[in-house]
Amino acid sequence: MLLSILLLTCLVVPALAGPFEDSVAKFANDDFSDTETAIGEVASSGNPLASAILGALQDGRLSADPDTKKVFVTRSDGKIIDAATGAAVDKLPDNVADVRVNNRLRRTIAAALGGLTLLSPDPAKRLAAAQSVLKSHEENLLPTVDSALAKETNKSIKQAFAEARAAIILFKSDASDSDKLDAVAVIKARGDQEALALLNDVGTDQPPLVAKAASSAISSIQNNLAMWSAVQNAWYGISLGSVLLLAAIGLAITFGVMGVINMAHGEMVMLGAYTTFVVQEVIRGRYPALFDYSLFISVPLAFLVAGGIGVLIERTIIRFLYGRPLETLLATWGLSLVLQQAVRTMFGPTNREVGNPSWMSGAFELGQITITYNRLWILCFTLAVFAILLAMLRYTALGLEMRAVTQNRRMAASMGIATSRVDALTFGLGSGIAGIAGVALSQIDNVSPNLGQSYIIDSFMVVVFGGVGNLWGTLVGAFTLGIANKFLEPVAGAVLGKIAILVLIILFIQKRPRGLFALKGRAVEA
Repeated sequence: MLLSILLLTCLVVPALAGPFEDSVAKFANDDFSDTETAIGEVASSGNPLASAILGALQDGRLSADPDTKKVFVTRSDGKIIDAATGAAVDKLPDNVADVRVNNRLRRTIAAALGGLTLLSPDPAKRLAAAQSVLKSHEENLLPTVDSALAKETNKSIKQAFAEARAAIILFKSDASDSDKLDAVAVIKARGDQEALALLNDVGTDQPPLVAKAASSAISSIQNNLAMWSAVQNAWYGISLGSVLLLAAIGLAITFGVMGVINMAHGEMVMLGAYTTFVVQEVIRGRYPALFDYSLFISVPLAFLVAGGIGVLIERTIIRFLYGRPLETLLATWGLSLVLQQAVRTMFGPTNREVGNPSWMSGAFELGQITITYNRLWILCFTLAVFAILLAMLRYTALGLEMRAVTQNRRMAASMGIATSRVDALTFGLGSGIAGIAGVALSQIDNVSPNLGQSYIIDSFMVVVFGGVGNLWGTLVGAFTLGIANKFLEPVAGAVLGKIAILVLIILFIQKRPRGLFALKGRAVEA
């Protein structure tokens, strides 16, 4: 009876070892092929110890006894466990050795660890794992991907699993032609750079039908990407146009109503940006919880600061130079240098940090283009400012007086309108709008004493191109120049692109001296 029990034990114990234990034991063979096989089997086993084993192998913490075929995991806290059972081990046997890996195995381990998270309860981890498998397309992860695909309920993650599975099938040597054709169709439907890279890596050793389908898919994706590239450039152009409009809209008012060439307009933009910096510094030091509201506080303050300085400039300098455009140009240019030096003295010559609130940070994907939140909010802010300004000019007493002075200054004065007061308020309004432009620009550009100089020439080009004194012309001119600039940059470069834009504007002004939307009738007398 005792002999029978011993024989039964010898037969049963190996049977109880199970496939997972057999897979783990292969790590002790000190053979790269066996190790690669073990990695795939452990990863697809679904055992809760799989992640710890592969993580230890990746970090050099997996060791094995070649005599007993026992494998051990040394955890990051120094404790040791049996890799097959998870049981605690007091110390490693004397003859254990680290399981060796090479570069190929390291890639396999990374892919396997990514595959393990395919079944994670966290949707973000499952999506990241699917994308990792798409790039690595390791064949041994196919069972795990199939299992994850069958269980997935989230539509977007399920699509990512399907694309990862297609990538594996595409490179699987024993996959049928029909399966590979289906895989090509799935990858083609993805239509991005990752899909293009996968199809380019397929090679020419595929069956003729598969190679032809892959070639057709590559051409289709390239055409699709070219279209999305044009859309991305258009978005960049709209984004640049919104910045130009915001910087030029105040100049359009002062130049159109008053005929003053204000070379200090860029410094009003700069003052608005520094107002934002001061507000954020105060909030950081005293009220950090209000940081996300810093821009809402900065906008009215920047308008008041820049607008107040604008009224002061008009009352003390500009009012004595009406009708003498060359003198106003020289005076405001000198004033711009004074303002720059004053800011350098107060804040120093180096760039100042202005942070993005949380609601202006990050980006999102729309189709195949990337849209940043700060640019999107600046576009919305610009259009809001434009709409408010139009409403003010149309429905307020000041707007009515400004339009009257624009159309016929002498007639407006004879009707009792105080043109000097309108001039001061108009200059202050234009400067105030430049100040809030500085608040927006502080989110996408360096805040420095030279900030305004980057936009003054472009602002004048927008105003002249659109039509002096016409806000709708300024809107169309800003977006037209912004989009044209972004489409020329990839072809001619940034510098040559700007030169080309300048030459085109000069030629256009030769044909239409009053711009796109020229004032008509009595407005020409302004």
